[in-house]
Amino acid sequence: MKRIVVGVSGASGMIYARDLLQRLQPLAGVAVHLVISPAAELVMAREGEDPDSLRELADVVHQAEDGAAAIASGSFQTAGMVIVPASANSAAKIAAGMADNLLLRAAFVHLKERRPLILVLRETPLPTPTLRALLTLSESGAVIMPASPAFYHHPRTISDLAAFISQRILDQLGVSADGPRWEG
Repeated sequence: MKRIVVGVSGASGMIYARDLLQRLQPLAGVAVHLVISPAAELVMAREGEDPDSLRELADVVHQAEDGAAAIASGSFQTAGMVIVPASANSAAKIAAGMADNLLLRAAFVHLKERRPLILVLRETPLPTPTLRALLTLSESGAVIMPASPAFYHHPRTISDLAAFISQRILDQLGVSADGPRWEG
């Protein structure tokens, strides 16, 4: 069983989290561990997203304040972690080694264990302190993936744009799924 941790932080772009979770749910051999930050729940309310409907798409749901959860330990084997959407605040804390909630601790564990960590950043513009934090994360092995969809696949809906980002995330995790790709 391939375990994937999905963290949802307090940046706008909950559509990306939903799309990824919907694409992971039916995949055989994949177990999704989900953690939603308190800031993410606030943003979800603003964007009309129901946190419980996201939780239903996961195999295991962890509470952000549960520092003793399985995903807080390096001995808990995973195939990787995605933070989607990733706020600049979360990125900065991870880069600084701060882990004051389960989402941040799980990200820290993925860095220290040299497991895939993907941050789907949904912030713009990017000030210098954020760029420095992202560089630190990249140098530490994280993949920085701005939520910046392509248009060569002729998207017709917002869901088409989200699907492109989800496909790129799945590619980074080595999870096989069909989605929009460059045909050349």
